[in-house]
Amino acid sequence: MTQPPPQPPNEPSDGSSNGPADTPPGPPQPNNPPTPPAAPPSGGFGAPQDPPPGGFGAPTPPPADPFAKQPQHPQQPPTAPSAPPAGGYGSPPPQGGYPTPPAPQPNGYGYPQAQPGYGYPQGPGGPPGMPQQGYGYPTQPMYGAPQPGPAGGGGGKKFSTQMQIILAAAVAVVLIIGAGVIYASTGGDDKNGGTDQASTSGGEGKGGEGKGGEGDGLAGGEEKAPASTKAKVAFQIPEPKVTDVTTVAGSWLTDKAFVKSGVSEVVAYDADKGTELWTLPLEGEVCGASRHMSKDYKTAILFEESKATKANKYPSCNQVGVIDLTTGKLLWSKGVTGATGGDQQIRFDEVTLSGTTVAAGGTRGGAAFKLDNGAELWKPKVGSDGCYDMGYAGGEALATVRKCGTYDSPQLEIQALNPATGAPLSTFKMPAGVDYAAIVSTKPLVVAADVGDTAGDGSGISDFFSIDAATGKLIVRIPADADQYAARCGSTDVEQCQHMAVGNNRLYLPTEQHDGTGEYGDTNEVVAFDLKTGKLMGARADAGDRYTLVPLRMDGTNVIAYKQPPYDKGGQIVSINGETFKQTLLLENPSDEAVRDAETRFSTDHTEFLYGQGRFFKSKKLISERSGSDLDRKLYLALGFRAE
Repeated sequence: MTQPPPQPPNEPSDGSSNGPADTPPGPPQPNNPPTPPAAPPSGGFGAPQDPPPGGFGAPTPPPADPFAKQPQHPQQPPTAPSAPPAGGYGSPPPQGGYPTPPAPQPNGYGYPQAQPGYGYPQGPGGPPGMPQQGYGYPTQPMYGAPQPGPAGGGGGKKFSTQMQIILAAAVAVVLIIGAGVIYASTGGDDKNGGTDQASTSGGEGKGGEGKGGEGDGLAGGEEKAPASTKAKVAFQIPEPKVTDVTTVAGSWLTDKAFVKSGVSEVVAYDADKGTELWTLPLEGEVCGASRHMSKDYKTAILFEESKATKANKYPSCNQVGVIDLTTGKLLWSKGVTGATGGDQQIRFDEVTLSGTTVAAGGTRGGAAFKLDNGAELWKPKVGSDGCYDMGYAGGEALATVRKCGTYDSPQLEIQALNPATGAPLSTFKMPAGVDYAAIVSTKPLVVAADVGDTAGDGSGISDFFSIDAATGKLIVRIPADADQYAARCGSTDVEQCQHMAVGNNRLYLPTEQHDGTGEYGDTNEVVAFDLKTGKLMGARADAGDRYTLVPLRMDGTNVIAYKQPPYDKGGQIVSINGETFKQTLLLENPSDEAVRDAETRFSTDHTEFLYGQGRFFKSKKLISERSGSDLDRKLYLALGFRAE
């Protein structure tokens, strides 16, 4: 959605899209998403082409960052270059070696701790009743604040003495490191479209047992490893030219098509060939989309009431509709007025889907509709104390974040809702010091929040809350030190968490990058918290040297994860056994310079990921006006890979 200039809202703006209904929000400011390569592979759409001067994917000076300050999108580390610069990421140590690291201090980085606690407060200072335990094992040392590396997954640091201690402690964990590629569809009964971000799948996974071998279904999941795990470029979608920062959020994978939002349209592409199957023009620009799909491939979107004109430069995002992703038909669309009456239509910020209910919300109201025909089901009540629903999260259940009180003294409530009536099934009051909260999963009900603004890294997460949706009682509060974990949530969005997954009654999180076991290069792990006890599980999945694991979604009882590659490798998709943490490679992208350069130019924090049936897709959420060297580039809205 083309964004208007910032206006003074009723509450101080934090850069999100959740402004008052009659006040256009300020422009979203993503933090410098990497630029795709200068040209696609040639020989036609999806095939290699002649590279531009300097070689396809040759390093280019980064353009000026037009997305400087967006609180809901934390700063993304710079993308690794397509070839290792001298002395840079992935290169051999300089002559004479790296500087000798300082000797470890007691209770310091990598030094054995008297009190265990990767991710937990040390000593008596933690919250009352919280378990005090270590990272995997009681005697395992605590990582210190990790050093962020390039998006490609490396860090250019020599293997340190401290990390040798960590390695020694981790030897007891037996893991098989898989090399895999992103697989773009959700398994499970929902058949959700599995996104980055967030693609978190709540609830217990279902699926049959399997050996996990070549062509077999993996234990607890529906995804199967292809006969060949090597991937090739299926196709790429050119990025449309725009004159402003424009939202293009929304991507879905059906059994036959990859469907992607564009500017004022939604387009379906053959998932293997990239040929257009259908195009759905819209009255205005797309301004929101549900990450969920129904079993018969229907989903919900938001779009502006009209295209921008000189007289109406910033049309309102007040239309909600449902698309049949098989036929490309807009089944219905409508706008609604607020629950308090009046003629002004609600400006929507988010839309979600749960069963046969579509729920859309904004700061001035919301509404729920029947999926099939758009009949209005209910509107949230606006209390006399000013309480209102901030937005909704769907999937296997429906829940809302409800805000009450004043700006100086807000009180947030998490409510599990009856999708058909909107009636609260239970209510949990968030603790004081929480201005915004995000729903990670609706079944089980898991909420993330930055309590007292203590995260300090823009992730929006200092703690997770596991809640009994039937009673509204807190099961356990899980501290998640922002220096230790790399999951993220939008600062004001209710259903925009990413880089985590929920299943098996566990919360799967990636750790921040840290020194690997090799001579140079960073790595990380995926760990799990028990949602009943809050305890950190003993096992973990290691990314391997120079790779970074990013959880995408659940596949039954398994976790589908993307392995962000170093500069000289292609990305991988792996399935992680949710119990043993054994990894199985599903797909590995080509390591050719042109392909890996295109792949790594999609910023992890600003990309939608989809994997399913041996196909993997990366697509953008935002695009902007081109300038400088981008004027003559071929930029990509999406890239598709499939097994050879």
